[in-house]
Amino acid sequence: MRFAPRLCILDRYLGREWTKIFVVTVLGFPLVAIILELTDKLDEYLARGLKPKAIALSYVFSIPEKVFLIVPAAVLFATVFSVVSMSRHSELTAQKASGRSFHRAIVPVLVASVLAALLGLALGELAPLLKRRQMELLGEREIRSLSARYNFVYRADRGWVYAIRALDAEQRVMRDAVLERAGAGPEYPTIIVHAEAGEYSDSLGHWILKEGRMRMVMGSQGELTFGFDSLRLASLVEPPAALLAEPKEPEEMRYGELARYIGWLERSGGDVRKLKVELALKLAIPATSIIIAIFAAPLAITAPRASGAFGVGVSLAITVVFLTLVQLSKAVGAGGVLPPTLAAWVPNILFGLAGVWLFRRAPT
Repeated sequence: MRFAPRLCILDRYLGREWTKIFVVTVLGFPLVAIILELTDKLDEYLARGLKPKAIALSYVFSIPEKVFLIVPAAVLFATVFSVVSMSRHSELTAQKASGRSFHRAIVPVLVASVLAALLGLALGELAPLLKRRQMELLGEREIRSLSARYNFVYRADRGWVYAIRALDAEQRVMRDAVLERAGAGPEYPTIIVHAEAGEYSDSLGHWILKEGRMRMVMGSQGELTFGFDSLRLASLVEPPAALLAEPKEPEEMRYGELARYIGWLERSGGDVRKLKVELALKLAIPATSIIIAIFAAPLAITAPRASGAFGVGVSLAITVVFLTLVQLSKAVGAGGVLPPTLAAWVPNILFGLAGVWLFRRAPT
């Protein structure tokens, strides 16, 4: 009955030490990066006429993205330093003497790494929402009008492409619209709709097209064309605000947005291999936290009397190697040498295999 509370105390102790190092790293590294970046670019920002308040706010918006990228490194530092410290002070030896194995001793580290992975996933969804705002505040992306757009093409779901001459979001109307969905024969014909005007109905959640014609191309069976005074397409549900949206960079899109964009681009014949790597990395990078913990914990006990310099050196070396592998995986996936998803996960697979090997060989 006395043994169980002792286990809980040890778990809390290791978890507390790990968390201290993790928090310092996950917040400290981004702050250092922000300071260095500001030192380099502050003159340029002020020359653009940006106000100090806008510059400061833009960097606040950049913190989630920077933390998202640093979470695996923070897990690495926290794991190496906490385990090295326990090993150096013979705390692991004492636990083994009391019948507590190394594998059981680092369970708090593994649990914390899972929580860090979940934090990474959450930040991965939050960061794109703030990235665009940061770029607007820094003047790197023009804040466009939210009321009108002219002569643009919009790629919608299910293969539809809209070419619209004019869109007025305030009046909720469009002018001279051509909508096309590529087909594959009589059972799934190509549909082309041309409408002189369209009006968005908030109550219906659809556009009502007016004064136009629809053309259905059914391959060898010919085509069918008819005119209409008004028409409601089940697929045309995007509200005016969605049609005003500009194309975004991968880091400005959440996982679902990027997946849909890849689908649109792929259906139109574009090369999506690089984007597929970026999509897979949105999951692979958070998962790295768990892989790194499995790899780093047994590695940290290879030098029982190592100093803090050993922990710093090991952590930095692993971080450099891992980041290099990530960059190589992007190039390999974009070049078609490996499937994009597999390429994105290659660093995790390599470190995971090495981690399992080290974990099994760790003295218990």
